[in-house]
Amino acid sequence: MTVTTTETSQNDSSTAQLDQLAIDTLRFLTVDAIEAANSGHPGLPLGAGPIAWTLWSRHLRHNPADPHWPDRDRFVLSAGHGSMLLYALLHLFGYDLPMQELRRFRQLDSLTPGHPEYGHTAGVETTTGPLGQGLANAVGMALAERMLAARCNTDAHTVVDHRTWVLAGDGDLMEGISHEAASLAGTLGLGRLTVIYDDNDITIDGPASQSCTDDAEARFAAYGWQVLSVADGTDVDAVDRALATAKASTDRPTFIRVRTVIGQGAPDVEGTPKAHGSPLGAERLAAMRERLDWPDAHFHVPVAVAATAARLSAQGAAAQADWSVTHSAWQRDNPTVAVDFPLRGQPSPAGIDVLRTLAGAAEAGTRVATRKASGAALTALSAVYPALVGGSADLAASTNTAIPGGEVSAGDYAGRTIHFGIREHAMAAVMNGISLHGGLRPFGSTFLVFADYLRPALRLSALMRQPVIYVFTHDSIHVGEDGPTHQPVEQLESLRLIPGLTVLRPADAAETALAWDIAATTMSGPTALVLSRQDLPVLGPDGLDEIRRTGARVVGALTERPDVVLAASGSEVVLALEAADVLAERGVRATVLSVMWRERLDDSIRAGRSPLPDAPVVWIEAGVTTGWRALAGPRDTVVGIERFGESGPGADVAARLGLTPDAVADAALRL
Repeated sequence: MTVTTTETSQNDSSTAQLDQLAIDTLRFLTVDAIEAANSGHPGLPLGAGPIAWTLWSRHLRHNPADPHWPDRDRFVLSAGHGSMLLYALLHLFGYDLPMQELRRFRQLDSLTPGHPEYGHTAGVETTTGPLGQGLANAVGMALAERMLAARCNTDAHTVVDHRTWVLAGDGDLMEGISHEAASLAGTLGLGRLTVIYDDNDITIDGPASQSCTDDAEARFAAYGWQVLSVADGTDVDAVDRALATAKASTDRPTFIRVRTVIGQGAPDVEGTPKAHGSPLGAERLAAMRERLDWPDAHFHVPVAVAATAARLSAQGAAAQADWSVTHSAWQRDNPTVAVDFPLRGQPSPAGIDVLRTLAGAAEAGTRVATRKASGAALTALSAVYPALVGGSADLAASTNTAIPGGEVSAGDYAGRTIHFGIREHAMAAVMNGISLHGGLRPFGSTFLVFADYLRPALRLSALMRQPVIYVFTHDSIHVGEDGPTHQPVEQLESLRLIPGLTVLRPADAAETALAWDIAATTMSGPTALVLSRQDLPVLGPDGLDEIRRTGARVVGALTERPDVVLAASGSEVVLALEAADVLAERGVRATVLSVMWRERLDDSIRAGRSPLPDAPVVWIEAGVTTGWRALAGPRDTVVGIERFGESGPGADVAARLGLTPDAVADAALRL
């Protein structure tokens, strides 16, 4: 459906003049900041300025005085390289972003970094820049809105009722994650989500059409979206009507294709790749001022524009004041729901002792795969943690992540299990969006080897310090017959490289319950649980507090003054115990250490709290040895895998790759 221009009245003409003045204000704030920094991307802000002003002045429901108002609309600049457009909007509408910060664009310690960063700048809803991530985050935000509405709204009180808006570019739509996320959004019928596509047909290397000739409208229509188009991105009235039509949609998301000109108004470079990512330069900027009849004063904001933005912001404050009255009454009438689903901020687990009880009840001598022990812990936790929601990338039966409470589907968002489909990358980014929205705590699962598919979004979980829980199962070459494509070798080490990610690889059911306890109570960043496919003997609950404190515990028969320490993680702890028996037959005393949390152990050693006895150490893990070698001392050695696996029964593959009790014992004897 194409939205076109209609005739305007004289009053409309006056409004149009003010609109143009505001649009040019955004444009010149952008190019002035980029020129001052001698760095940045002017193309998108110049071309998409009319879209942004129309949305923010006519449709976006927000209160700059309280950027965390729970029922605000969310605006996501998925094309994060156009960050100065967002900063100009935030400044103009009165967020805590003074003009001096615009003047310090892209400078160290400024509030205006090169790409928007969540938690750094007031009003920035998510960290964007890696293209496609913002769009997928927005799907999570829109899903969270519907799930919370189903849980919190009553006949008497509506406390969740807002929309999610996205400004995306060609790059966002080319990235595969946008396909995954858009398909999921259409399937779930997220009618309060609108993606505005800034269609300028330009990428860094030239016309977008030289690498992508998709019919974007047909693609989104096939996903089940309402599709609109605006032929002229400078036509504020046409953009306005398209946004209004999007707001009228309740059962499906809306995609609006708006044709724009990159770098519009910049002489010589508008409509070309040169406008994308370089300052305009003093001469071109002067010519642009002359062309648009703009004062020769940097960072100029006309009084009429400032007054209009202030008036609009006051309307947002009034809307929040009305909502606050409703919210107070809702809290009074629904105290349990208000605690279970806090609309402002992250929910905390209640009754977490259930996991400690489960860990203490783990019966030594039985056998269970840690993925199954995880399923039991997750079920127990979900019973006392109503805000915990999530699912898998089509692997719930294998990852043991189905929880009671029903399934989420189009038109029915009261359930707890989200079917993300075979979309690992989108799953992680959608979880980020759910977490950023607040009120719910998301988890998602897949096989460890497929962590590679979602790594960019997991990295952003850590960068934004979001308490997202990742459940990775089938964690080693013991996957066996599925072969090297499904046998993770380097993935576990690569996860440990991500700053701020807590990586836990439990050795048995007791440690698995502890791992879920740590994950549920870790609110400063994401957690990865790394779990076995195969059954493992339960070692019992002794020493679990030591893991929480130092990252590791002694398991098996305690040995006074050992000759050697065998330190392993996950399923290799059993291997270490078997190797200790072999060594005992040869007269060598070995202490076995289960290292569930290697980074905590590393910190403990550096801080002088090492649980390691004074003896040489054999470090053991069914993966690459890089990180373990960094941890090892001069007396130590490392047993691991420096190649891909093979297809065959898991025990046979392990033997082929040197992970046997005799091989570990031999390594210890060589010390």
